[in-house]
Amino acid sequence: MTPLLRACLCLPLLMLLPPPPAAPAPAPRTDWAACRSLSRELSRLLATLEEPHRVLEEMHLREEDPKNWPPRIRCSDACDPSALDTNNTRCLRRILQGLQHYRDLLGSDIFTTRRLPQLETALDQLLGLVQQGHSRVPRNPVPTSDTWIQPLLQHLALQRLQSFAAIISRVFTHSAS
Repeated sequence: MTPLLRACLCLPLLMLLPPPPAAPAPAPRTDWAACRSLSRELSRLLATLEEPHRVLEEMHLREEDPKNWPPRIRCSDACDPSALDTNNTRCLRRILQGLQHYRDLLGSDIFTTRRLPQLETALDQLLGLVQQGHSRVPRNPVPTSDTWIQPLLQHLALQRLQSFAAIISRVFTHSAS
């Protein structure tokens, strides 16, 4: 049998085979340069905020939360440069968790008397970039608070957010290089 005749006889058999499985779509890549720009903008916005209650300006965080809440970036999150170059999944997951936490706080009753729309927008934009390719992280509900303690809670939340923003800015700056 000639090769041409053999090919003609095999062609109908090939039609019966199922199509090959589609290659999995590549996971969306994080836009590190955009994240760097937005995290710097977030840090800039936080640095320009004025404390409406001057007595709170002297207050600083001193105590660690043993439950790791609110989310903090730790060594085990692999956000160091060598780990980011090989696998950034754990780090981005922790950053996503932190961004969601602070966005939820800004939208909670703690900030009803002091809305910060520019911060909310910056956090929403960063969340949108970091969420690409990563599943949503379970959220912890923000507890309601009494009006008399809201200024203190606002101050503490913004102080922690400022620290968090400084760290993620460094992560994104390294990764965008």
